[in-house]
Amino acid sequence: METDPKPLVMVDAALFTIRNQQLCLILSRRKEPPFEGAFALSGGFVHVQEDSDTEMAARRVIRHKIGFDAPYLEQLFTFSGAARDPRGWSVSIAYYALIPWALVEGNSSISTFPVEEVPALPFDHGQIVAKAVERLRGKATYSSLPIFLLPAEFTMNDLHQIYEQTIGTRLDKASFRHKILEQDIIEPITGHFRVGAHRPAQFYRLSSKALTPFERKI
Repeated sequence: METDPKPLVMVDAALFTIRNQQLCLILSRRKEPPFEGAFALSGGFVHVQEDSDTEMAARRVIRHKIGFDAPYLEQLFTFSGAARDPRGWSVSIAYYALIPWALVEGNSSISTFPVEEVPALPFDHGQIVAKAVERLRGKATYSSLPIFLLPAEFTMNDLHQIYEQTIGTRLDKASFRHKILEQDIIEPITGHFRVGAHRPAQFYRLSSKALTPFERKI
């Protein structure tokens, strides 16, 4: 008796960073067919003997690509069908991750593209990217999400810029500061300031490593 062929099961991850004050997507060239040599998302098959779930598979794929675990990772959507992969009917559980640029700067195996300038991608990676950008920008307006693009210590100005760059719009500084402080998601680092041409800028850090939703939009 013939049995139906099993679908290919994989994970794909859209990795975001901030570079040159722009929200960018991290891509790398595929080393194997199909689409060998094309820029693509970080992805791979689920390893049944190794991965306890798809999140572990996604984290494994990301570690292999950038050398460490992503500071923030979230499941995005499930993409499936007979046409998305020339190797056969497939299911991809897609994720998106946020990575501070300082952690990947100098990694010669990756390339970055502003999200408005992403090249044509193989499979259905273009659809995955579009959905990830929509989720990221929408969620950034009402949560602590953009902070995961910053190093562990940052100034209020750093935080203001990262929110503007992630959301893609200008934010009034005074209003932003008030809204952030009332959320109680950051805490000042006592005695730690950035010294420059202007008055010293207080350094802050996250109060909690967990994603925090806001009561109202930024």
